[in-house]
Amino acid sequence: MLELRLVQGSILKKVLESIKDLVNDANFDFSSSGLTLQSMDSSHIALVALLLKSEGFEHYRCDRNTSMGMNLGNMSKMLKCAGNDDILTIKGDDVSDTVTFMFTSDLVREIFFYKIADFEMKLMDIDNEHLGIPEAEYHAIVKMPSAEFARICKVLASIGDTGDIGTANIVLRQNTTVDKPEDATVIEMNEPVSMTFALRYMNTFTKATPLSNTVTISLSPDLPVVVKYKIAEMGYVRFYLTPKMEEDEPGPRA
Repeated sequence: MLELRLVQGSILKKVLESIKDLVNDANFDFSSSGLTLQSMDSSHIALVALLLKSEGFEHYRCDRNTSMGMNLGNMSKMLKCAGNDDILTIKGDDVSDTVTFMFTSDLVREIFFYKIADFEMKLMDIDNEHLGIPEAEYHAIVKMPSAEFARICKVLASIGDTGDIGTANIVLRQNTTVDKPEDATVIEMNEPVSMTFALRYMNTFTKATPLSNTVTISLSPDLPVVVKYKIAEMGYVRFYLTPKMEEDEPGPRA
């Protein structure tokens, strides 16, 4: 038996919006500790890893480890039927080939649960191999406002991903003299790093901006860059992107 209730159902809506253009189908893995997802894009250049801890849900019941394959585009369409303030309940079991999404209004929560939407979605059989992602020591770690990172990626992408139009340079300096901690830019650098990435992927990652006020970017030579958006105290969504090799076409750096 699987049953979980998320008071802020909009969190899952935002998660789906941030990853559905990168991954079409994926397995959602449920265990007693929470919900996880790991999947690569079709080109095997980028990987997304999601964690939503069980303690972040108002109610979380998972009798045994369960994996549910879902089409993220269809799931996103279904979640759009829920209001931003609706409570989301997900139900499933071991014998059914469907999963149920229930949306309830929070406005009448103190009196009774008023069901406003109830959907069933067909599950998929997805062959998805989990990759072991070892912990690594990164040469440089940048923590900055997520909206500013999205703006930078958008500006660089306007020049073009191949450099045909021209080149652009944006210098990011550490800035901690701000009123709000989330507005600070903090750079931890053990060694200088110079890497090149495909901006179309970086722009896709920034669709997770509504999930967090800040983003953490970890870089080290010969390792994928890690772009992490923390989801309150509940978990995170991480994007891993393989750097362009020297023989690849040059383009604006991110």
